[in-house]
Amino acid sequence: MTSSFSNLSLAEPLARAVAEMGYESMTPIQEQAIPVVLTGQDVMGAAQTGTGKTAAFSLPLLQRLLKHENSSTSPARHPVRALVLLPTRELADQVAQQIALYAKHTKLRSTVVFGGMDMKPQTIELKKGVEVLVATPGRLLDHIEAKNAVLNQVEYVVLDEADRMLDIGFLPDLQRILSYLPKTRTTLLFSATFSPEIKRLASSYLQNPITIEVARPNETASTVEQRFYSAGDDDKRRAIHQVLKTRGIKQAFIFVNSKLGCARLARSLEREGLKTAALHGDKSQDERLKALEAFKKGEVDLLVCTDVAARGLDIKDVPAVFNFDVPFNAEDYVHRIGRTGRAGASGLAVTLVSGSDARLVADIEKLIKKKIELEAVEYEEDQPRGRINDGRRAWREAGETGDGRDALGSAGPRRERDRDYRGGRESRESREPRDQHRGFRPAAVSRDPFFEKPYEASPASDAAPAWEAATKAAPRSSISANIKPKRKVAALFKAVQPETSAQ
Repeated sequence: MTSSFSNLSLAEPLARAVAEMGYESMTPIQEQAIPVVLTGQDVMGAAQTGTGKTAAFSLPLLQRLLKHENSSTSPARHPVRALVLLPTRELADQVAQQIALYAKHTKLRSTVVFGGMDMKPQTIELKKGVEVLVATPGRLLDHIEAKNAVLNQVEYVVLDEADRMLDIGFLPDLQRILSYLPKTRTTLLFSATFSPEIKRLASSYLQNPITIEVARPNETASTVEQRFYSAGDDDKRRAIHQVLKTRGIKQAFIFVNSKLGCARLARSLEREGLKTAALHGDKSQDERLKALEAFKKGEVDLLVCTDVAARGLDIKDVPAVFNFDVPFNAEDYVHRIGRTGRAGASGLAVTLVSGSDARLVADIEKLIKKKIELEAVEYEEDQPRGRINDGRRAWREAGETGDGRDALGSAGPRRERDRDYRGGRESRESREPRDQHRGFRPAAVSRDPFFEKPYEASPASDAAPAWEAATKAAPRSSISANIKPKRKVAALFKAVQPETSAQ
């Protein structure tokens, strides 16, 4: 078995494309998987993220599909022969781009369909006919129901990052999609981590699969330096600034657990002078692709993202990954830190641990089978401070400079103390002395001289009290005061008097 792409028995168009992309030596997963896939056997491959799984299944698939290539313009001559399913839109777009590069010297057609985009351009591409279809499960079902995609001639199925698809609830969609496929086919399942659910899925849909594990399951790359720092929730941004400055890091992923937290952190880092972009599920697909492209081009220093970016994204030369939040799922930690240290390069993975993360850190420690030691961050004085822990100092500094805002731009106590107890604002003249002495002095209250005098008794008088006089003046009546008299109402008709009979 060879370890060089030049010695592989690839067709000339594929070998030329591989050489143009600069591929020389194969990674372990490529070295073991490519020859097996070329034989047409089912494969269940496990390898660390960033080790070239895309080439491990794409190149042999394209090699076997070359017998179907033709230059006909008829869509009927280009049915879907290979289907690649992935969990996220960004990963689907990336894999489709890689396959297009591998097949650029062939007549094989490929396209990608995923959600968040208009279906019309995707429908046009599908109607033209494609041999290789890359898709996310939800959008593929939309096209199947619209009769845009026919899968009755599929020969190869690839489930990439299968564990992630199961985590986010794609199993019902996968079962529906696989029901449209021919029973006789080659199924390839690739993932960085294998769980019992993955093995059950493999036993259900793979026929006598060959298991390829090039590393211990859930093992992290040896090229990634892992550091765990103890930091309170209000000191995490300050810790990021310190590590970036100390290590001289220019670009990094920053992972958080929620969409809202992702957006807030990105805005905060942007205000603190760092070129930042956010990537999460609430962003439109166009915004997500633009943020990713800007990060690839170096126009953005920090990409704050949720776990939608934790799987499979291949961005070369990213020096560091920050876990601003410890992931809820320990396996996601393996995928997150796999965004750095790719293809043999070195990388740094920093995880910021607060007091409530003890159980999550213990889960990671159990998964990677390494003892985790928490370190303290040595801060420098010029680093941004937390809003709560260092808020008082920032407010004091703002008070000395006459600014009503703290170091993070929010209103401090100075603004509140400029209001008197009645809720109104004092005049500028009444505020100036207090601003000079920095002491609180309540606003002057006007006083009525009547309330300053001591109590004086009224002069004696023989006149009866007013209430007694009013009582005596009231006329007496035999009818109770609580009974209201009847009101006289004009009658509409005069009452008829009964006639008296004659005697």
